Amino acid sequence: MPIFFASDFHLGVDARTTSREREREVVRWLDHCVAEGAEAIYLVGDLFEFWFEWRWAVPRGYVRFLGKVAEITDGGTPVHVFTGNHDLWMEDYLVEEVGVVLHRSPVVHHLQGRELLIGHGDGLGPGDHKYKRMKKVMDASWAKWLYARLHPNLAMRMAHFFSHQSREGQPSEEEFRGPEGEWLVAYSERKLAQRPSLDYCIFGHRHLPIDYTLSNGHSRYINLGEWLNYSTYLRLDGGQARLLRWDPSAPDRSYRGAAGQEPINRSS
Repeated sequence: MPIFFASDFHLGVDARTTSREREREVVRWLDHCVAEGAEAIYLVGDLFEFWFEWRWAVPRGYVRFLGKVAEITDGGTPVHVFTGNHDLWMEDYLVEEVGVVLHRSPVVHHLQGRELLIGHGDGLGPGDHKYKRMKKVMDASWAKWLYARLHPNLAMRMAHFFSHQSREGQPSEEEFRGPEGEWLVAYSERKLAQRPSLDYCIFGHRHLPIDYTLSNGHSRYINLGEWLNYSTYLRLDGGQARLLRWDPSAPDRSYRGAAGQEPINRSS
């Protein structure tokens, strides 16, 4: 019974395809997971471009995606959802209405005889002090309370404006920066030193699909990539992890990189 992992759908913003088309592809992928007999599905953050829950309202849209997840959990397959930096203000809506298991920080799970560290990845590792300070503010209960006072029309417009501005200022996610420049590699190495039994460190957030062997020679840091351009996901089957690119005509096709190269590893 395989276990599937994906992250960074960023539903609500157009990219290579429209958000609606990407949502349909995510739903097709979820159907594939169920058809393959998924033991569990892990959705590792930034499912939405922005998410906020008012007392009597939630963001418009995403009915295909949310309905499919509810159908899966109603059928008895657990779906684990991690908050990301774009949807860190999730509260209890997806838990109570859709039936997911919600995680707000990285977790260690033992699956198929392997030990996995799983998290979205934002604010981890060295550097990025500006974002870490901002996240502390946004995590504060008073910040959520103040934002909830805004009318949803204004609040959503503001959120998407600042999200667009932030995305425009980010470099292209096309190159592996080496172990010195990849903060999640550094974080994974640090956690591996603390827990030598770790087999996989699985994150999103970085947006570049990466499969990197850590310094002990067998543990791996895997970044799930994103669905704005890559549409990549991870399949754990018999304890073996494979980074794949979603293609309905060949759903188990290994990810080969944007230019056809092998997934990034220590030998590259």
